[in-house]
Amino acid sequence: MRFKNKLIVIIFICIQLPAILLAQSQKHSVTVTSPDKKIVVQIEQTSLNTIEYSFRADNHLLIKQSKLGLESPNNIHWNKVINSSVKSVWKPVWGKRKNVPDHYNQVIIDFTSYQIKVRVYNDGMAFRYEGLTSEKEFTEFNFADNYSAWYYNGERHNIGPEKLSEADNVREPVMVVKAAENSYMAVHEANLESGEPLLLQPKKETTLFSVPSKNAKAWRVIIYGRTPGDLIDSHLIELLNPEPAKAADFSWVKPGVAVWDWRIDGAVADGFKYEMSLESWKRMVDLASTNKMKSLVLDANWYGEEFSKESDPLKGGKVEQVHQIIAYGKQKNVGIWLYLNDVGGKNYPLEKTLKQYGDWGAAGVKYGFMQGSPEEKNIHTQHITKICAENHLMVDFHDGPVHPYGQMRTWPNAVTREFCQAQSDARRVFQPKTFVTSVFVNMIAGPIDMNNGTFDMEQKGRVDNPMPVPSTITAEAARTLITFSGATIIPDIPENYNKYPELLKFISAQQQPWQESKTISGEIAQYIVMARQAADGNWLIAAATNEDARSLRIPLSVLGIGKGNYKAMIIQDGKDADFRTNKVSHETISKKVTSSDFIDIKLAPGGGACILFEK
Repeated sequence: MRFKNKLIVIIFICIQLPAILLAQSQKHSVTVTSPDKKIVVQIEQTSLNTIEYSFRADNHLLIKQSKLGLESPNNIHWNKVINSSVKSVWKPVWGKRKNVPDHYNQVIIDFTSYQIKVRVYNDGMAFRYEGLTSEKEFTEFNFADNYSAWYYNGERHNIGPEKLSEADNVREPVMVVKAAENSYMAVHEANLESGEPLLLQPKKETTLFSVPSKNAKAWRVIIYGRTPGDLIDSHLIELLNPEPAKAADFSWVKPGVAVWDWRIDGAVADGFKYEMSLESWKRMVDLASTNKMKSLVLDANWYGEEFSKESDPLKGGKVEQVHQIIAYGKQKNVGIWLYLNDVGGKNYPLEKTLKQYGDWGAAGVKYGFMQGSPEEKNIHTQHITKICAENHLMVDFHDGPVHPYGQMRTWPNAVTREFCQAQSDARRVFQPKTFVTSVFVNMIAGPIDMNNGTFDMEQKGRVDNPMPVPSTITAEAARTLITFSGATIIPDIPENYNKYPELLKFISAQQQPWQESKTISGEIAQYIVMARQAADGNWLIAAATNEDARSLRIPLSVLGIGKGNYKAMIIQDGKDADFRTNKVSHETISKKVTSSDFIDIKLAPGGGACILFEK
């Protein structure tokens, strides 16, 4: 009997040994580098059913062995690797710049049940799974050290900085990681065709994050930069989305500054009380027209009480006034946006409603309060964006939208969304530190609608949230340039803007589409300096700080060598300015400069600076 047991053990070992040898013999690996050779990604099969990758940049290991792959009914068999490279240029309808290099090296690893496609760019990497939809994704981000990180946090101040090992719950992207003073990463997703939007599940007291999202057809993306500004300036998220169909015409999309009727409600100036109605709308259109602003956004309640199922988005409320303001706007070359929320969007035929808005001549739709799971909201967002495009309507999603993931490349009418805490919304206001955090985190995902640009710093008499704005007036103007959006929606009345003509000139000069953008300097949660070149060729630079005062030296090399002299209008906080005590103190200086010069500015606590360069 004892002999028989030994025989069974020997037979079992003999049976298992070929499988072990087979698993060892099936180890494969492939290395993909960025075009400039600074980023190295290695993918290898480490066991029969395990695929892992590592991410190295500037000769530093930043993400160590981390799992890839999907749960599959079959064992993984590494069939072949297909290599390719792309070097081209994307010319967006609008965006951060007019010419975007699209340059990467790619491998497609063919397995038994699916493929892993990996692309490596000079500013990061991306991978996706094709050929199989799975409930379980093995993707991990196993960081090489206990770095500091920040995260998106809905309509609240961002989470962070926190050590990776201290994350105690699921985190939402964008995730921004500081590995060293000259090494930053951002984790997000691109081209989410279907399935659950990306979430990041930390493993307690480690530096490993996994992906619990199910059935996701999307790119997983790691952006790399040597400064946090490099992450903002990247186009990696957009480039991973397909271009519009060749027959598509988006020349009607007009990005730019827009005025807004929601926060003017209740303001009084020169005996006139602003409301969300025709006479107030005309005044706003006149402001926009005089200052070459693109549009007026009409917010909730124009077709009846916004959350009532009885409010008909085609027939209700002030519909006749809407017809009149659209006609008035056409005379003044100002487009009119119309609000629609999920109650009206789902209780009335959506396709008919959006077609009618297009037939009326509206410029866009602001869609609010979408309900459903994140996966359902993503599908509905795609549907609305497509119908809006068919009816020549731009679109802005508000109130807990699905995070942007580069849709603006495929659908240039997707000009912005409230993927942030808006400036003075939800009966609260954000603090200076929130702005200089969100622009380094949320804005990596795409254009965001933050509603900056208030000039009445006290907001007395406003119907909604009449609270003082915690910034200086120069910071308010500066934030309109810093925040990337296809619709820069400013919230104040004409009289307040006309009171400060230099600051109004700075906002008016923000003529899109941008020819170029560059984050000159900045640190997450501390400060930022942003430069953008307007459609007319003029450059603008804006700076904003947190609660701390600071002095900055801004190099002007962004203007371009040999481009001649510029007249610079410099608006900065006054010596006694402070977001807590003296919000409106500022001074304006004019001087001639060239690209070899520097401009020294002083920012008050919660303050900012605005510089307009004209030839």
